[in-house]
Amino acid sequence: MTRTPRSDRSHPAGGAWCCLHAAAALLVLAGLLHPARALAADPARGAASAPTSATAKPAAKAASKPAEAEAAGKSVGDQVRDAVAGGVSPKRLTLVVSGKEKKYITVEPRGPIEYPAKPAEPEHDGAKSAGSSKRPVTRPSTGHAGARAKAAAMAGHDAEAHWAYEGDSGPQAWGKLKPDFNLCAMGKRQSPINIEDGATLQGPAEPLQFHYLASGASVVNNGHTIQVDMLGENFITVRGSNYKLVQLHFHHPSEERVNFKSFAMVAHLVHKNAEGQLAVVAVLLEPGAANAVINSVWTYMPLDAGDRVRMPTDSLDLTALLPKDQRYYQFLGSLTTPPCTEGVLWMVLKTPTTISREQIKLFAQLFPNNARPVQPLNNRPVREAQ
Repeated sequence: MTRTPRSDRSHPAGGAWCCLHAAAALLVLAGLLHPARALAADPARGAASAPTSATAKPAAKAASKPAEAEAAGKSVGDQVRDAVAGGVSPKRLTLVVSGKEKKYITVEPRGPIEYPAKPAEPEHDGAKSAGSSKRPVTRPSTGHAGARAKAAAMAGHDAEAHWAYEGDSGPQAWGKLKPDFNLCAMGKRQSPINIEDGATLQGPAEPLQFHYLASGASVVNNGHTIQVDMLGENFITVRGSNYKLVQLHFHHPSEERVNFKSFAMVAHLVHKNAEGQLAVVAVLLEPGAANAVINSVWTYMPLDAGDRVRMPTDSLDLTALLPKDQRYYQFLGSLTTPPCTEGVLWMVLKTPTTISREQIKLFAQLFPNNARPVQPLNNRPVREAQ
């Protein structure tokens, strides 16, 4: 057999380099060194190169010219791996380095070496690549757009429903804006109502007792009206229970009607007892002399929605807002704003209180119309206190 010249010692990478790779090849075939580690030491491929598949080359005899050309382009590690992966158990393995053959005496491998399977290429969303026989895999989107959509959906679910007195979110739509508002459309005891004298239960009724003192308060523009949050111990007594004054607010024009007559404005004084029951006193307001209580509240009227202004201590005495004749109409109804909660005890004072046109105009500039339309009576009894 013709031997190729031994030129490894004169090769720039010969000598120690050849000995290193000869030892690596022996260790690989003997099963003592993993092929990946042998390849990591191959300068021709670099420390970070990944192994690739190759065609095994018989080493019992000298390679043919085409095979030599093919082997010349492969690293030493690849040639060792190809020989073992191809099932060859050579006595003498011929390697080609830099176009020149190098021969090493090897030992028989202990057994076949199994290499880990190359991981399959991940499939992309959408259409499959050209030449691929695999079906496209559809995966749920986890990108920024999907996260934003989910956050927007959650925000939309938890956000407070916007309601108004006109337009698409006006009173006719309140019951559809939010599940908690369904009583605005489905309730049978809704407020306000039209009160007809001829249809009321007339007779004696307990007097409505007011216990109001000069108190502190804060005035807030809540976006729907001007509201006065009360401090101090102000309360009314009716039906054998004390109801503490929580707040009062205003509507323009009046929400309640008497014999189909509307008034310029109305003040709703909202009370709550120890059991959490609500009682509202409605004070009808009509043009006339200026009202001292209205003047005090308007002095501290906030102009922007959400703005709050604190009134001086003991500056507000609501007694001056009440008419001298305190007879009333009484019925069971609801809040006149969402969520339209029912079970509210209403007392509408029969005698209006006066308010100047200038005071009406000042409020109307902020709230031209913040009154809910009258609701069906649905055979509810209305008591008229004589």
